[in-house]
Amino acid sequence: MFKGILMEGSRGDQQVSLKSIDEAWLPEGDVSVDVAYSTLNYKDALAITGTAPIAKSYPMVPGIDLAGVVTESSNPEFKAGDEVVLNGWGVGEKHWGGLAQKARLSGDWLIPLPASFTARQAMAIGTAGYTAMLCVLALEKHGVTPDSGDILVTGATGGVGSVAVAILAKLGYSVTAVTGKPEEESYLRSLGAKQILDRAELSEPGKPLARETWAGAIDVAGGHVLANVCAGMKYRGVVAACGLAAGMDFPATVAPFILRSVTLCGVDSVMAPKKDRLEAWERLAQDLSPELLDSMITEVPFDEAIQAASQFMDGTIRGRIVIPVAE
Repeated sequence: MFKGILMEGSRGDQQVSLKSIDEAWLPEGDVSVDVAYSTLNYKDALAITGTAPIAKSYPMVPGIDLAGVVTESSNPEFKAGDEVVLNGWGVGEKHWGGLAQKARLSGDWLIPLPASFTARQAMAIGTAGYTAMLCVLALEKHGVTPDSGDILVTGATGGVGSVAVAILAKLGYSVTAVTGKPEEESYLRSLGAKQILDRAELSEPGKPLARETWAGAIDVAGGHVLANVCAGMKYRGVVAACGLAAGMDFPATVAPFILRSVTLCGVDSVMAPKKDRLEAWERLAQDLSPELLDSMITEVPFDEAIQAASQFMDGTIRGRIVIPVAE
C-alpha cells in the first residue's frame, strides 16, 4: 500500500482524496519508481478542482511531474537505483501521475535526474521551469540575443514566468515582467526583472499594431494578452507562446506577422522529444541560479496538496509549488 491523491467518480462528479492505494492498482509500465517529490502545476490544479476536464479516465492520480528512484525496470535505459525525472507525456491525464508515493510508467518518458540537481530542486523546476527553458531556447534559435532589445514575460509571478525571468536576466537580457499583482514587484525585481508592467495594459482588445516595444516575448496567457503582445513586437520580433491562462482564443490580425515579420512560436512541453528535453535540462543546469530557484519555492505538505490546488486557482500562491510525497 502507498499514499496518493486519487480522483474518483466521473467527469462533473469527481471525488478527490488522499488515501492508501494498493500497488496492484498501478497501471502498466516497464519502470517502477518510488516518488520522492512532485509538484502542483496549473494543469494539476485544474484537474484536482474539477475546473477543466483534465482527467481522461477514472480513477486517476494527478501530477504531471515526478522525481524519484527506480525500484524495478525492464527498460534497458534504466535500472534499480537510478534517479529519474518525468515531465508531461500525459501523466496525470491519461496515465497515473506523480502525486503518489509510487508510480509505474513507460521508461521512454523518463530522463536521468541531472547531476546538478537534487530531486527537490528538479521538482522546483518541474514542467513549468522546463517549459520556460524551451521558450528561451526558441527565442535563441530564432536569433533573439540580449542586444536585440527588451524581452516581455507574461504571467511573471507564476511558475513558467518566474523561471523565465530568472533565466533571461542571468543571460543578460533586459526583462519586462507582466503581472496583475503589483505587491510582487520586489519579488520580480529580485529575479532580475528591469521593468514591471500591469497586466491590465494587455488584457483588453487593442490595435492590430502597437508601438514597436519588445524584441522577444514569452507568453503563458493567450487571448487578448497574446494578441497585444504580438501587436507590440519590434520588426522581426519573436514570441514563444506556451500557455492559455487567459483563454484559448487569439483575437488578432495578421498585421504583425506580415508588416513586421514577427514570428509566433508554439512551445509544447508535454510531448517534446527526449533530445529537446535533455537540451533544456542541460541548459537549466547552466543558466538557472540555485539561489534564485530556492526563492521561488513554496513547499506544501502532501496532506495539504488538495487544498493548495484551490489556492493555486485563486492566484494566491506564487512561483513553484513543491510537494514532498515520500514518507
